[in-house]
Amino acid sequence: MESLRRRDFIRGMSFLGVAAGVKGAAASYNPAAKFDVKVSEVEYRRTKAGRQLMARMYEPEGTGPFPTVLDLHGGAWNAKDRKAEEPMDRAIAESGVLVVAVDLTLAPESPYPACVQDANYAVRWLKTKAASLNGNPAKIGVYGSSSGGHVAELLAMRPRDSRYNAIPLPEAPRTDASVAYVAMRSPISNTFARYQNAEKLKRTAMVRNNTTFFVPWDTIHESNPQEILDRHETITKVPFLIMQGALDDNVLPAVQERFAQTYRDAGGDIQYQLFEGCEHEWVAQPGPQTDQAREMVKAFIARQVNAS
Repeated sequence: MESLRRRDFIRGMSFLGVAAGVKGAAASYNPAAKFDVKVSEVEYRRTKAGRQLMARMYEPEGTGPFPTVLDLHGGAWNAKDRKAEEPMDRAIAESGVLVVAVDLTLAPESPYPACVQDANYAVRWLKTKAASLNGNPAKIGVYGSSSGGHVAELLAMRPRDSRYNAIPLPEAPRTDASVAYVAMRSPISNTFARYQNAEKLKRTAMVRNNTTFFVPWDTIHESNPQEILDRHETITKVPFLIMQGALDDNVLPAVQERFAQTYRDAGGDIQYQLFEGCEHEWVAQPGPQTDQAREMVKAFIARQVNAS
């Protein structure tokens, strides 16, 4: 009789805990949900030159904790900022995801690996801040675009690399930069192939973006996700989503497909989706293919965070 009462008491406490939304408990994610979103900004760190790097937070207004995603912007390592993927960030947040988009150090300020160090720091920083923003820090995901996808792949594959975690986080010195999953649009998964393509097409500005970022030049190979796999380096493998435009002449579909196959052959979980009729930055324009990309990202997030 006593054991029955004890079991009923435990069940009752469990029910109350769920009903009250115990802090840190992970709520299931429904990608079809609709939430209003509050947008705010805060400085998350400063560069060596003293420039503020800002974090732009898209917080769903509702009962959390919500899944949490870090957005890493593109811009060929040389341009853009946290606002670059505003439409995608907002669309994801409106479904019930805390999205935090961060500025990254740009190549003219400091070359590789500075922006990867920013991203590594941002993951650790977000793990300490997510709960206060009604987010769940347990499964931090990443969304990366173009060069931001390159940074995201390095971040995911090498979360504890001493080159990348060089920026200390005194309030959480033992927190690492591991992430649970990465969704990407047009990531630069083969840096050297991208450079060769720019040379072939005589895109002087793109060639210069590469030579400004990869200093010394050999780092274009050291930090090449495709070559990392080809060298059989020991990496961390997390689920990847790669969305690629079929008409992209910046990151070639065949090059992207080879990376996806190599990652799969190495034992990685990867979803590769080719978007017919789309170029490098198709999600910047409204339309059915952009809608499909947003829904695909949300469905991918749902599979990761709702998995037991």
